[in-house]
Amino acid sequence: MSAPSSSSSTNTATYESALLRTARWRPWEFVVWAVAFALPLLVPSHSLLVNEIAIVALFAMSLDLILGYTGIVSLGHAAFFGFGAYAAALFAKLVMPDPTVGLVFATVLSALLGLVASVTILRGSDLTRLMVTLGTALLLLELANKLDWLTGGADGLQGVVMGPVLGLFEFDLYGRTAAWYSLAVMLVLFLVMRRLVHSPFGATLKAIRDNRLRAMAIGIPVVSRLAVIYTVAAGIAGAAGALLAQTTGFASLDVLAFDRSADVLLMLVIGGVGWLYGGVAGAIVFKLLQNWLSAVTPQYWMFWIGLILVLLVLVGRDRLLKPWTWFGMGKKKGGAA
Repeated sequence: MSAPSSSSSTNTATYESALLRTARWRPWEFVVWAVAFALPLLVPSHSLLVNEIAIVALFAMSLDLILGYTGIVSLGHAAFFGFGAYAAALFAKLVMPDPTVGLVFATVLSALLGLVASVTILRGSDLTRLMVTLGTALLLLELANKLDWLTGGADGLQGVVMGPVLGLFEFDLYGRTAAWYSLAVMLVLFLVMRRLVHSPFGATLKAIRDNRLRAMAIGIPVVSRLAVIYTVAAGIAGAAGALLAQTTGFASLDVLAFDRSADVLLMLVIGGVGWLYGGVAGAIVFKLLQNWLSAVTPQYWMFWIGLILVLLVLVGRDRLLKPWTWFGMGKKKGGAA
């Protein structure tokens, strides 16, 4: 009678050890983060770009929580990004200029909005979710446009003055404080997301992504899991939006535009879904390409990014760096396809 219990205990121990192995930090990860925090010192003239990349990378990772790990496709993730931006900007303008308190305030409000909006993704197919999430973002965009007495409307919310970070570090014109501030917030939230996806809770999310009906059959509370992860992702997206408003001192309708949702989705296509560093890699490649191509060909930079994305989809992320494999030249002679 003790054999089944012993087998179950062994399987549980094996599963827990596998989770611990995947959650273990690799040496190259420490190098990546050390280089990231050193960039404002190594390339001080590009500190503003580092700050922008850190913000969009955090935004991309928040989308990856629901897309890559849970299988929820969204075209309206900018709703939470923009809501967080306006919340932080209004908090600084009307309440107090402390950036850390404003960041927490915007994150909590965005998470609450995500909790309410999670009702819209619990039912329906992927196409339904695409339309519903897009509609949510468009509603907030129009609301921000109409409430011009509060948000500034098409002119944007101006006059946002931020205090020093932790009362010690003033925001400078070169953007170094902004870059370190955004990188620090990004690292803290990355640790939270990493712990989340490598936990048993994260394993249930992947089970829901792979087969929702099977997950329900084995007793996973699918509805509550979807609501929780959608709320967490919304809060992190709101934090990214708050960082943008705080480091630029401005919030406009652009933070709620469809372009924001489309761009962050493209970043995940470039970097890869279901991998938190995919959002970081995609953000780096996308922003560097955008800055370089817009400087070389200001009118046609979107064409070249579109061409790169077409090649990425047709050829594949791994094969894109190996042109000799594009047309089957990399196959072994006489081997089956």
